[in-house]
Amino acid sequence: MRISVFRKAHFNAAHRLHSSSFSDSQNQEIFGKCNRPNFHGHNYELILKLTGEIDPNTGYLMDLSILKRIITDKVTNYLDHRNLNLDIPEFKDTNPTAENIAIMIWKRLRPEIEDRIDVQVRLYETERNFVEFPPNN
Repeated sequence: MRISVFRKAHFNAAHRLHSSSFSDSQNQEIFGKCNRPNFHGHNYELILKLTGEIDPNTGYLMDLSILKRIITDKVTNYLDHRNLNLDIPEFKDTNPTAENIAIMIWKRLRPEIEDRIDVQVRLYETERNFVEFPPNN
């Protein structure tokens, strides 16, 4: 039988939504206040969902203390109190939208978790705005 377990984490980061392929007026029209040149910040909430078969030897899908260490190392320590546009190499040429941040987080976490376990990232940019990657996991 398959089961899902969840782990929450939190980080704060600044970003600016901007595309060099758009004019200043297009950037302002598309991204609004999120395009302000001096950046803005969010208190991001991350929920990691793991789904798979329980290990009959441990009774766990995955030891959540190990998962906590992985999230801290690969996500929290990497992104917390950073300017995503300036400090994070993945966003040098990629707009740091919530969608792109969630995919980047998934790419950093996926190799650290056993292949037998499905991994889904849910990232809240605000209380009302969130994304999931991959969808329908």
